Amino acid sequence: MSSAKKNRKMGTALVYIFLGIGAATMIFPFLWMLLTAFKTNSEALRVPPSILPDSWQIAGFEDAFESLPFGRLFINTALMIFFRVLCAVVFCSMAGYAFAKLNFKWKNAWFTLIVVQMMLPGQIFLIPQYQMLAKMGMLNTLFALVFPGVVSAFGVFFLRQTYMGIPDEIAEAAYLDGCNRWQTFTKVMFPLTKSSVAALIVFTAVFAYSDLMWPLIANTDLKMMTLSSGLSTLNGQYSTSYPTLMAGSLIAMLPMLVLYLIFQKQFIEGVAMTGGK
Repeated sequence: MSSAKKNRKMGTALVYIFLGIGAATMIFPFLWMLLTAFKTNSEALRVPPSILPDSWQIAGFEDAFESLPFGRLFINTALMIFFRVLCAVVFCSMAGYAFAKLNFKWKNAWFTLIVVQMMLPGQIFLIPQYQMLAKMGMLNTLFALVFPGVVSAFGVFFLRQTYMGIPDEIAEAAYLDGCNRWQTFTKVMFPLTKSSVAALIVFTAVFAYSDLMWPLIANTDLKMMTLSSGLSTLNGQYSTSYPTLMAGSLIAMLPMLVLYLIFQKQFIEGVAMTGGK
């Protein structure tokens, strides 16, 4: 075996080793959460820690269901995700198409503002958004949860890149066949972005599902909280039942895990084609 072939095999083996270490690092917190959910609180606090529970307990799940109205939290989270996804698909598709294919005054300046918004930390928008909702009297409502996701700078940029990858000749052919701008967008161009729209749906759903700070600020009533903000109430000020917290987290993550498994093909295809022309 030649020296070059040995070096190539060694390099491949090192790559797989590093990837395996990275995968184990990513999976370990999930496994720890899963195992802790079946422990007692004394086992969860044991030093040195034990990997497997001495006896598998379901008391953590029972306490989680008693402490939180999971049915209401699931409904709030589902509605928030649905309306944020709906707004993202409708408004981001139209804006992305306009920035990619239409010519209008100060087009580049407006798009620069969108890109700048993506660069800024989201925390700087919390106070203005809260004040707007307070003046409208919409705190502790479903609209308060949806409000920050009505317009998505990321979604506009995401779909603009997709529309830029579609040849202009397709729109020109639609114009020659008698379509106006709206018909060209809805009947010709938008259907060509199905994979990217599906990826945007997954991205938006994940971002909405994992949003913790805003639901805690906008909705202080437990019945109007989402899963993420509701779970934070299980973390006590002086003591925390970690099996209950881990059990609640496990229950809360199942819907998003199912969503990813269903849409993983569209997710991967959308990410792969985004930014390519």
